[in-house]
Amino acid sequence: MRRLCVFTGSNAGARPEYAEAAATLGRTLAARGVGLVYGGGHVGLMGIVADSCLKAGGEVIGVIPKFLMDLEVGHGALTDLRVVNTMHERKALMADLSDGFIALPGGIGTMEELFEVWTWGQLGEHEKPVALLDVAGYYDAMRAFIDHMVAEGFLRDHHRAMLMVEHDAAPLLDRLEAYEPPKQQKWVTPATR
Repeated sequence: MRRLCVFTGSNAGARPEYAEAAATLGRTLAARGVGLVYGGGHVGLMGIVADSCLKAGGEVIGVIPKFLMDLEVGHGALTDLRVVNTMHERKALMADLSDGFIALPGGIGTMEELFEVWTWGQLGEHEKPVALLDVAGYYDAMRAFIDHMVAEGFLRDHHRAMLMVEHDAAPLLDRLEAYEPPKQQKWVTPATR
């Protein structure tokens, strides 16, 4: 695993545990020689994970759309900062550069990015692992809702199992590094079953 993409908030959140987890993840990536790919900002948890990875000697690639760069939220000291035109280009390039995906706590942008790459995996567009770093129970309610989707017949068990969850960086990275793509079960609509 050469690089992991981290989705997370441009705010630091209400609990100090969120910032601590972002810093720990950045340091752990660097210590393992795994590069960080992220949204390119210097603010919030995004900035914390990038700064901690850089400070520990890690590679950090940021991908940011020009309009956000123009708002002066782009990080100025990364290994590589790629400026793209649109959010769609940003997400595609982040996915191309990465061997897997982790979501730290974040807002609707983090959720959108997470669900998009998980959906791509469900549809067989990639075979990369997707994971949550569930800090201080941040994702408990969402995980319960995802289980409700399964119970109500809108998400299959094997697609639910694609989303790994851990509460600490080291065991999560262990699982991501050991990940082997499952035999792809074709996604089918009820009409084609």
